[in-house]
Amino acid sequence: MQKKLTITIDEDVYNGLYKALGPRRISQFIEDLVRPHVIKKDLSAAYAEKAKDEAREKESLEWTDAIFGDFVGNIEE
Repeated sequence: MQKKLTITIDEDVYNGLYKALGPRRISQFIEDLVRPHVIKKDLSAAYAEKAKDEAREKESLEWTDAIFGDFVGNIEE
């Protein structure tokens, strides 16, 4: 369920939000920014959800393999 919230912000900030996002996207943008600071996720569930994204996991493994390879190479030198 959504709740309506009225906030007061500087006019320049509002104009920047309006210009960058448009009038119907400001609320979602603010919610996305604030959510991680006020709602604690179960990390195990969050990691499990992210692991379902096969493309993301493949990219992550390639990235960590590259870093680990650099690390091992530096130790051997």
